[in-house]
Amino acid sequence: MSEILLRAQGLAKRYRAAGGTLTVLENLNVEIRRGAICFIIGRSGSGKTTLLHLLGGLDKPDSGVVECRGENIHALPERKRAEFRSRHLGFVFQFYHLLPELTLLENVILPVHIAGGNLSEARKRAEKLLGELDLRGRDRHFPSQLSGGEQQRVAVARALINQPDLVLCDEPTGNLDKENAEKMTELIKKLNREYQQTFCIVTHEESLVRGQPNVFRLEAGRLQAVEIARSAY
Repeated sequence: MSEILLRAQGLAKRYRAAGGTLTVLENLNVEIRRGAICFIIGRSGSGKTTLLHLLGGLDKPDSGVVECRGENIHALPERKRAEFRSRHLGFVFQFYHLLPELTLLENVILPVHIAGGNLSEARKRAEKLLGELDLRGRDRHFPSQLSGGEQQRVAVARALINQPDLVLCDEPTGNLDKENAEKMTELIKKLNREYQQTFCIVTHEESLVRGQPNVFRLEAGRLQAVEIARSAY
């Protein structure tokens, strides 16, 4: 059995709301093993994005611990936490967040530039990634020249450019049509299978996780392991 890459214990997150306090997550626990794909499903508004932000160190929990590579990421000073994210975590969001004034290649290598890495090596790696994601020869194009599915593939390449231990995906198919959503899901499975890339994916589309292991449902602030039968869809 592979090692535990990320472990969250006792996570809680609350927000002030009109008339009181809104509890989004309460005493939540989860483990993600290296080389696995962890799917987290749940209805819109159930707290999936909040959970992903906590796991990725983008937000702090009110209580609880998130350990990645044995490091308590929320105990790190802000600058060190940002460095940890840059080196060890990749992010894919629903709305791509590509910079329109940059070419695809420039968008992909942006995390390396921010981290002060070797840009010459990053360009070679970016070109290879774009080729593997069926975007060969498009590196000088701009985001506006691509379809939604193609832009999301660029976002995946950007998430992978720093060779992270874990890629966190927030509704990566939520802004795609059914055909491109299925292609994106298959792409993630391919990257996991061929490169043992670890993923944590949150989605409300249960049809995309049918027959997959490591599926958890977020409900009432906690996670519960579930099995989505192949025959259900």
